[in-house]
Amino acid sequence: MQRTDTVQVDIQDGTAVVRLHRPAVMNAVNAELRAALGEQLRALDANRDVGAIVLTGSGERAFCGGQDLDESAMIDTDTLAGWLNRQHAMYQAVRDVSKPIVAALNGTAVGAGFQMALMCDLRVAHPTLRMGQPEVKAGLASIVGSYLMSLQIGHSLNQQLSLTGELITGERAHALGLVNDLVAPEQVLPRALERARALAALPGAALRTTKQRFRERTQAGFDDACSAGIRYQLECYSTGEPQRVMREFLARRDAPKTSNPSKD
Repeated sequence: MQRTDTVQVDIQDGTAVVRLHRPAVMNAVNAELRAALGEQLRALDANRDVGAIVLTGSGERAFCGGQDLDESAMIDTDTLAGWLNRQHAMYQAVRDVSKPIVAALNGTAVGAGFQMALMCDLRVAHPTLRMGQPEVKAGLASIVGSYLMSLQIGHSLNQQLSLTGELITGERAHALGLVNDLVAPEQVLPRALERARALAALPGAALRTTKQRFRERTQAGFDDACSAGIRYQLECYSTGEPQRVMREFLARRDAPKTSNPSKD
């Protein structure tokens, strides 16, 4: 197993299991994870001993809980564009994988985690996990995520999920076509490995070029969404709303816990 502090890679019979590894914070994306994930995906795509990749999260709570709010709270209008460009580079690393890549959604997948899952070739989930685009609730525009959802679902439902920020269950996501396989929690990783190996067993050039064509067909839209995301998030940050929402969340999270008085 290859390890960094934030990403773990375990190669099993020619299939690489890549784990986002920040379980204490629901595998939230920070600078270290962002850089490590891109580096590991590029290395695995170039590794001739690896036929497919499964992307999952450490622990049972989350695949990925989105952006790390401690990091997000430090962003301002001067640093926003560079921060988002680095985020988009991580997304592009997922899109650029030429080998089969399957998301094993072991738990919550929201925001950046939901978007990474949508960029994988297939998604395996269990019925009770929660997933979606809650950005508007944090004072942020839902731009890249709404574009990625437009490749999977219709406009009306996309608009509902993007504007309300509501999360849906794995069961509903499967019914909507956002998830390919729905299995019991303990079967998520085995089923994702099965899916990945089945894809890897197909003629390699045919699968690689089919993936390449899907990427070509959507690249202009993805690039446009990333550019628009910077413009609109700058507008949101200029109001101070994201900063206020994140400060309030962090204050609640870090507040001392008080125990209930005992009853005689």
